[in-house]
Amino acid sequence: MPRKLKMRIAVVDDNPMNITVVREILKRAGYTNVLQAASGSELFSLLGLNRQGSEPEEAPGDDDHDIDLILLDMMMPGVDGITACAMIQESPRLRDIPIIMVTAIGDSKKLAEALDAGAIDYVTKPINRIELLARIRVALRLKEQKDWHKERDRRMREELQLAREVQLAALPQPVDDERIAIDAIFRPSEELSGDLYAWHRIDDNRYGVAVIDAMGHGISSSLACMFIASVLKEAMTKQSGAKRVIKELNRRSLQLQFADQLIQYYFTGLYMVVDLGAGTLEYVNAGHPPGMLIRSDGSIERFAQGGVAIGMFSEMPIEKHTLAIGPGDRIVLLTDGIYDLVGSDYAEDREASLTELLQPYGIHAPLQALEEALFSRAHTEELQSDDRCLVVVDLK
Repeated sequence: MPRKLKMRIAVVDDNPMNITVVREILKRAGYTNVLQAASGSELFSLLGLNRQGSEPEEAPGDDDHDIDLILLDMMMPGVDGITACAMIQESPRLRDIPIIMVTAIGDSKKLAEALDAGAIDYVTKPINRIELLARIRVALRLKEQKDWHKERDRRMREELQLAREVQLAALPQPVDDERIAIDAIFRPSEELSGDLYAWHRIDDNRYGVAVIDAMGHGISSSLACMFIASVLKEAMTKQSGAKRVIKELNRRSLQLQFADQLIQYYFTGLYMVVDLGAGTLEYVNAGHPPGMLIRSDGSIERFAQGGVAIGMFSEMPIEKHTLAIGPGDRIVLLTDGIYDLVGSDYAEDREASLTELLQPYGIHAPLQALEEALFSRAHTEELQSDDRCLVVVDLK
C-alpha cells in the first residue's frame, strides 16, 4: 500500500477526464490531498485571489490555502495557463508555490513563455506516470527548501529586531542638567549598527563622552561594538582621564580572538572629558573624524586630526589635547557617516562643507533643527550605506 503524503497538490484542467487520470496517478503514488479546478478562475478561488488574480482587500494569512504544488494546464478557456501563472507570481504570498505546466503542444516558444512566466517545469500529454511523479518529487523538494529558507529568514528577522532593540536600549538617555545637556542623533544603516555613543557623569563637575565607530557593518561589527560598549562603560566608570580610557579600550579590544587570523576588528573613537568647574575639555582622538566646538559667538574650532585606531597595536601612541570651554558653547562629535550628508568625495571639502553646514546651529538651535538640516538634503534620499551618529553637548 503506498505511503500517504501530506502535500496539497492542485490539478487545474478544463477536461474532467485529464483531471481523473492525474488524480488516480497521484492517489496510487500516495498523494491523497489533491484539489482540482476546471479553470484559472477556480484556481484563483482555491488560492484566495480574486478573479483578476490579485489579492483581495483582506488577504488570507500565510497558513490559508497552503497549496504545495500546482499542475496547470497551459491551454484553457478564459484565463490560460501562462496568464494564470504570471498572475500567481505577482502575489508575494504565493509566488514560491512551484508550478508544473501540463501541455499537449510541442511549441518551444510557448514552453519558453510558460517558464518565463514562473513555471519551474512541464510535462506533455499524454502524461507519462513515471515522468510526472519524478518531476513532482523534484518540485516538492524545491518547495520544502524554499519553505525552510523562508522560516529561517523569518526567525533571523525576528532575532535581528530583538538585537536592534537591545542595542538601542544600551544607549544612554539624554542629559539635561542645570549646566550641561547631552543628546544624540543616531541612524543605523541596517538593523544593527557599528556606531556607538556613550556618556557618563564622573563627578559633580566632569562628564565623560565618547563616540566609537567599529570596522564594517551589520551583525559582526555590531557584536564587536556591543563588546566595546561594555568595556567603555566600565572604563568610563573606573578611569577618570581620557588617555586612560582609550588605553583600556585598546587593551581589551586586543583580547578579541578569531580563528581566522586575517580578521582583525578595530575601532575609531573619540573620548573627551568635559570639566565644567575648570572650564576645560580634554580629549583623545583615536583615528576618528575630528569633533567641533561651536563657540557662543558663532565661531567654530575644530578638534585635532589623527591618532591610531583602537585595537590595531598593543603599544598605542596616545596624545591628549585640551580646549578651553565656557557657557554658550556647543560641542559636536560625529562618525564618518555624517560626512556622506554633505555630498563631497574629498576629505578637505567634506570637512569644510560640514563646518559650514553646522556653523548656524549653535547652542540656541534645537537638535531637531540640526537633524532636519542634515537629513533633508536631496542626496540623502540615496541608499544609506553607513551608520550615522552625531552627539551634541551644550554648555549652559
